[in-house]
Amino acid sequence: MRSLLISGVLAIVFMTPAAAHPSILHGISFAAGVAHPLAGLDHIVAMVAVGLWAAIKGNRALWVWPVTFVAVMLIGAALGFAHISLPFVEPGILASVVVLGLMVAFATDPPIWVGVVIISIFALLHGHVHGVEGSSLGGGFEYMAGFALATATLHAVGISLAFTLRRAAASESVNRFVGLICSIVGIGLYVGVL
Repeated sequence: MRSLLISGVLAIVFMTPAAAHPSILHGISFAAGVAHPLAGLDHIVAMVAVGLWAAIKGNRALWVWPVTFVAVMLIGAALGFAHISLPFVEPGILASVVVLGLMVAFATDPPIWVGVVIISIFALLHGHVHGVEGSSLGGGFEYMAGFALATATLHAVGISLAFTLRRAAASESVNRFVGLICSIVGIGLYVGVL
C-alpha cells in the first residue's frame, strides 16, 4: 500500500500535460480541467498540503476543509470566468504553498472555522486562476468539473499520505518534514528557483 501511494504521489508531482493532445488540453473539455491543477507545482503542493493539514487536525476538519476548498475554489473560478479581477492572485497562490506547508510543519491546531477562513482565502485565489485559464480556453462546466475533481483527488492524496505516515513509527516528525518541504517549494517558486 505504501509503495502504491508513493508511486501515485510521484506520478502526480512529475505529471505534465501531453502536448501531443492539444484538443484535450485546449478548449472546453473535462480533461483540460483535470490537467490544469496538475500542471503547476504550486497547485499540487498547496492542495496536497490542505489534505495533510485536514488529516492532522482530524475529526470534522477531515472533510470540512477539503470540501470548503473545492466549493470556494469554484466561486473563485466563477469570478475568473466573469473577468472579475482579484488583487494579489499570484503572490497569494505562492503564499498559500508556504503558509499551508507551515500549518502542516508546525501541526497547527486552530478551531475549524479559522482553518476554513485560511483555506477559503487561498481557494478563492487558486480558483480564480483556474477560471481565468478556463475563460481563455473557452471552458465551461466540464472544465470546472475537471479541475474540481483533480483538486479533490490531490486533497485525498494528502489525506492518504497523512494516514499512511500516521501508521509509521515517526509519523509526526515525517508529517512535519513534509510540511517543511511544501513551504520550501513555495519559497523556491517565489524566488524563481523552481
